[in-house]
Amino acid sequence: MTYKVLVVDDSSFFRRRVSDIINSDKNLTVIDVAVNGIEAVEKAKQLKPDVITMDIEMPLLNGIEAVKQIMASSPTAILMFSSLTHQGAKATLEALDAGALDFLPKKFNEIAKNTSDAGSVLKQRVLELARKKGRFPIRLSSRRETNTTASANRQQPVRETTPKTTTSTRQSSTPIKSYKLLAIGTSTGGPVALQKILTQLPGNFPLPIIMVQHMPAAFTKAFASRLDSLCQISVKEAENGDVLKPGCAYLAPGGMQMVFDGKDSSAKIKVMSDDSDRIAFKPSVDISFGSAAKIYGESVLGIILTGMGSDGREGCRMLKAKGATIWAQDEESCVVYGMPQAVTNAGISSMNLSLLDFPSAILKEVQ
Repeated sequence: MTYKVLVVDDSSFFRRRVSDIINSDKNLTVIDVAVNGIEAVEKAKQLKPDVITMDIEMPLLNGIEAVKQIMASSPTAILMFSSLTHQGAKATLEALDAGALDFLPKKFNEIAKNTSDAGSVLKQRVLELARKKGRFPIRLSSRRETNTTASANRQQPVRETTPKTTTSTRQSSTPIKSYKLLAIGTSTGGPVALQKILTQLPGNFPLPIIMVQHMPAAFTKAFASRLDSLCQISVKEAENGDVLKPGCAYLAPGGMQMVFDGKDSSAKIKVMSDDSDRIAFKPSVDISFGSAAKIYGESVLGIILTGMGSDGREGCRMLKAKGATIWAQDEESCVVYGMPQAVTNAGISSMNLSLLDFPSAILKEVQ
């Protein structure tokens, strides 16, 4: 099957470069290009592409507004191109909030060390998103609606639901485990998934939370700040020496590795640089989860959300070997069912849940 792609950018050079890369894959074809957001909205309606690649800064109508209009009139899988700056990060997060599914740096040397590798990454991302056609994961509410929901949750407990499971759930006669850490790993689609879960947790959440999201270094601080402004819990980009505290979520810094030191009652974060070619992801879910297994052992609730690849599988395996509980997101609500599938297929996860089921299931499990 050949998937149809619409390329949107005001730069003729970039349109041509992206089109050449996409057309070099036998499973992809560029059916047209657009030079601004208004054209993008119209061509999305007319041509019904499987995927749209979208620039953010464009004349007449920018990429964020174009995403909003496309998702309202003709929902399509959208891949954003972003600059790796603080402002670029904020704009990209707004585009994801509006309905875009993924993003890549616009400068290809920031995707990979050479053009060939960068082209492969682009084609892989486009193919993964194309396969989601017609099965869009749960979208976020607007910022105003999110804040209204968070405010309402201060007065009302989160509604408990019965999550879908792939294996039998714990029997009621089994003693409830005493948890000391919630650990979450994710990649493609993770910003939306994390926001959906964290905004539903109360300010007095009883555990510290660690989060590993595959993101460039320029993005994690902006993302943590955004989450902190929306959530009742505290959210920050992790720093070296941070003491893990209940009701606080720590996001692993992009381009670094986050590990832990000390005892489970007073564990500290260690943020380390990593120039190794052996580890593909920086930050890596495997490294952070593996370190958490050594400090917290069985007292961890580990969760793997939407993401491409298999990062997190080995870290979850280490946690499971210590007696920790592992959950994974279900296929239907994932942007990319890669990381959760790897954990599920390895027989490590005890439960698969839809994204909307996680907040109530987490609260029921830890409280």
